[in-house]
Amino acid sequence: MHTKPLILASSSPRRKLLLEQARLTFTIDTSTYKEDLSYSTDPFELVKFLSRKKAEDVATRHPNSIILGADTIIVWNGEIMGKPHTDEKAREMLSKLNNASHQVITGFTIINTETNKSISDAVSSTVYFKKLTRKQIEDYIVTGEPLDKAGAYAIQEGAKDFVERVEGDYDNVVGLPIKNVLVILDEFAI
Repeated sequence: MHTKPLILASSSPRRKLLLEQARLTFTIDTSTYKEDLSYSTDPFELVKFLSRKKAEDVATRHPNSIILGADTIIVWNGEIMGKPHTDEKAREMLSKLNNASHQVITGFTIINTETNKSISDAVSSTVYFKKLTRKQIEDYIVTGEPLDKAGAYAIQEGAKDFVERVEGDYDNVVGLPIKNVLVILDEFAI
């Protein structure tokens, strides 16, 4: 039963791929909400808040639809890391994650714009990085890939060799805990 259009409030190619792999029919309308990582010190509340703001932004443009917003952050040693945007910041983030573990937390919000029903949730996975050389970090930064990724890396792309192991949901680390999302979409009759 697929009664309302599903709209992904994200331009992330990784989230798009995860939804396609789940065989969902959806369109993309990227949220224009500007992320503010200073909203909350609790990382779970922060990603739920950011995902809700992104979904609400897109919801205003789509009556009678189901909106899916998501946001991913990295937490290392209590420090919240978003996207680095500069080589220098990417180098700093990857140096901290080097030979250490960190949490990847993705928050997501699903809104039915007809009924205003909304559910937000957050999922955490722990990622363990191998010991990286300075050259490995520099070679990766040169690709430009880290700049728009939370924590300055993409586990399914160039940084896959940096990871020793993942505890928890791998798809969550990619950018969307698809199994959790599907359970809630089911409640919305998608």
